[in-house]
Amino acid sequence: MSQRFFTQTSQDLVYLDANATTPVLPRIADVVSHTMRVCFGNPSSSHITGVQAKYLLEQTRAKARQVIGAKQGDILFTSGATEGIQTAVVSTLLAKRHLATSNSVLLYGATEHKAVPNTLKHWNDVLGLGAQVLAIPVDENGLLDEQFIAEHVDRALMICTMAVNNETGVYQNLQQLEQVIREHNKDVSWMVDCVQALGKQALALSDTTIDYAPFSGHKLYAPKGIGFLYIRENSPYTPFIAGGGQESGMRSGTENLPGIAGLYELFDLLLDKTSDVFKPVETLHGYRQQLITALENTFGDITFNAPLSGTVPTTLNFCVNSLTSKEVMDLFDAAGIRVSGGSACSSGASRSFVLDAMNASDWQSENAIRMSFGPAATEQDIALACERICALKPVLANNCLIVSDAAQPEHEVCALGLTQLRHQGSCCWLYVAPNNDAVIIDPVVELVPRLVRLVSQQQLHVKAVLETHKHQDKDSARVLLSNRLSLADNGDELGWPGAPISLGEQTLARIATPGHSADSHSYVLRHGEHVTACFCGDLFIFSGLGSTQFEDADTVQMAESIRTLAATLSDDSVICPAHDYEQCFALTWSAQLQATPLVQQLLNEQVSDQEFVVQKAKMDEQLITDCGALCGFSLVAKQENAQQLTVEQVQQMLEDEQHPTMVLDVREPYEHGAKDIRSLFNVNDGQLLNVPLSRLANAFFSHQLSPQTRYVLICRTGNRSGQAINNLKSLGFDNVYNLQGGLALV
Repeated sequence: MSQRFFTQTSQDLVYLDANATTPVLPRIADVVSHTMRVCFGNPSSSHITGVQAKYLLEQTRAKARQVIGAKQGDILFTSGATEGIQTAVVSTLLAKRHLATSNSVLLYGATEHKAVPNTLKHWNDVLGLGAQVLAIPVDENGLLDEQFIAEHVDRALMICTMAVNNETGVYQNLQQLEQVIREHNKDVSWMVDCVQALGKQALALSDTTIDYAPFSGHKLYAPKGIGFLYIRENSPYTPFIAGGGQESGMRSGTENLPGIAGLYELFDLLLDKTSDVFKPVETLHGYRQQLITALENTFGDITFNAPLSGTVPTTLNFCVNSLTSKEVMDLFDAAGIRVSGGSACSSGASRSFVLDAMNASDWQSENAIRMSFGPAATEQDIALACERICALKPVLANNCLIVSDAAQPEHEVCALGLTQLRHQGSCCWLYVAPNNDAVIIDPVVELVPRLVRLVSQQQLHVKAVLETHKHQDKDSARVLLSNRLSLADNGDELGWPGAPISLGEQTLARIATPGHSADSHSYVLRHGEHVTACFCGDLFIFSGLGSTQFEDADTVQMAESIRTLAATLSDDSVICPAHDYEQCFALTWSAQLQATPLVQQLLNEQVSDQEFVVQKAKMDEQLITDCGALCGFSLVAKQENAQQLTVEQVQQMLEDEQHPTMVLDVREPYEHGAKDIRSLFNVNDGQLLNVPLSRLANAFFSHQLSPQTRYVLICRTGNRSGQAINNLKSLGFDNVYNLQGGLALV
């Protein structure tokens, strides 16, 4: 029997990412399977099996016409929407290249799927047209600027718009767009991406002057690898794929008959007015309102990134105003709820170009969540989704992620000790003593709501909000946070009250460490005379040195500051800088020295101050920046890939009594609370330790981890555990292993 890789049943999964792809409906899957086994003929064959295949193909084409309202024109089967877009663009540009001048433009909506502008730019370059590729702006509601179209379309070879946006669900008024386009250029080729409109909006393409409309099967319960393209009668066409002349010579290659059969069944369902598979718009609006209510009840402060009145009811694009998209997605994933951050096709991006085009705030763009369901969703599907979402509220409250009237959360879950809070490459440090006295160092504006909530829920007594230096390139968050916490402003411009701060058994002192800037200071946390942690701002970054490129920077002063700190630090002092671009999370002073040979040479008097200045200048020339900010240069040594273990190998390790093994869960506590993994590995509480990356520095601060212990690290996908392993190896941990693929492959 062949291996079944993943066997999670549908009742275990709440899938709310239908705009990325959909599961194949059982009825459609049955038809596809039947076609593979029974009606498997080649439509180009002349025998009966081939004739039957040809009949199925043409019947599907006829049904496609009915579904999209295309009485005339061609229906061309493709591998999907991307091929359809390529075909439309190539056909247009080849037909109109003799008209191209230096004044010609190619227009596309600024919120189009990236397949559109990338295709336009590619073929414009390949064909040497020299046309200007222009994005049509949109307003804050995502609607195209009709005035811009009117001003530029008269010199356009092609204009590309979309019916429904894949990220926000915003739909365009195609009738109004058509009027503007044709009033100013009746001959321009017009392509409309209709992928997200199929099954959600009524289409009557023959009643329009749309020249091309690509569609994709897998966005609406059909298999991947099948789509179709509508081509208006007499619109330019050139075969994109040449060969055996299939599809009446329009698209060569043996047709994907099983996929086409899947489309046939899909079209049948869409056309069957007696079927309840696809829900009416009113029902879908009701579903969406149920999800909105569940989200608002669970998360509280939510911003919807597109007007609900102008979007299809199957899409919600929102951000939680005090949680990052990664935090929300990790939490949802742990609870078995699948959503995406923006477009699945742009998942590598740090922000949404769609929301940027709509002039949304940085927070909205960077932390957008897309929640989408298909028009075949059932009442039971939505009820389960709402139940799962609402079940997260106590997890959020217990981890200080929302404001709650519940009892005070457990200390270890939220804040006791050292916590690193990150926004992009910036680090804010929170230290909480056992008596709830606390200090916050180098706060970040975007993290202020979370810090306020954490202080309130944890009932912390914040004794100071401190900065290591004033920032030349951004506003300070210290004053904002102090005001939100109603703290008396009795310190200097960095928040320092003028005397050491008592924090339980620890004492926080300040040391002047100029170099990165003239006003740079470091804060050292002491237990007696021993420095347990050093908050060094931008004097150091993880495994590197801060920038000396600002006007008031001084490399000679930096050298002296390094000597000053070195005289106070111990090998196990935890280094807490203000930036962490390399995702190191935690380093001790001894590890910092090993990673920065120049610092070692300076302290060993192997280089003079003048030589240090020269070497540091070379580093600054190679400065690695984050988001264009001059912050630091990192020298992190890349570690070899960690050994990957299967679940079975992990279990064998755990059962080996001669070599004790710990499972180290590096997910955040809220993920840990949403998904209990003990049963997956048959581990007891003594073999399982939850140390999230944000608390990795605290693990060394509190001596929670031992290099002599064998650890198997786990997270959601294996990425964070891999980062932690790199960090642990740099700190002398050799017996560390990674669960292959994380919990996603269990």
